[in-house]
Amino acid sequence: MLNEGDAAPEVTLQAGDGSFFNLSTLKGRTLVLYFYPKDDTSGCTKEALDFSELLGAFEMEGAAILGVSKNSPKDHGKFIEKHALKVPLATDADGSVTEAFGTWIEKSMYGRKYMGIDRATFLIDADGRIARIWRKVKVPGHAEEVLKAARALKGNARS
Repeated sequence: MLNEGDAAPEVTLQAGDGSFFNLSTLKGRTLVLYFYPKDDTSGCTKEALDFSELLGAFEMEGAAILGVSKNSPKDHGKFIEKHALKVPLATDADGSVTEAFGTWIEKSMYGRKYMGIDRATFLIDADGRIARIWRKVKVPGHAEEVLKAARALKGNARS
């Protein structure tokens, strides 16, 4: 299980255009990496819209945002277009990224157990270290809370 202060795992993600990239290519700036269960469901849509609405404020703090689920790049494209999302979304088709970040967990709904993505957010500093972790995220107010943490992180970097 990852903890605050740990180095972010070196993982490979699939971008919206189908190309692959390493998370380390985003090193040098703050990164908000948020994991969500599924495109175009109510909670996931609200979370993506909230982060999209605050994208400019995150950018002013030097922070990039990247959403991750197991949906395909094609599904992500439809999701982005349908809701005019501004945040980029990446695909973890093989599950290696959700495994590395500990967000692939056993869930239960209506008495049925299954494996799925735990809604979680990782604030990664410019050095590639995990500054903050939010697990079992409740969507209302979450993007604002992450923005506050990104601002505090930027303030600490200036000290």
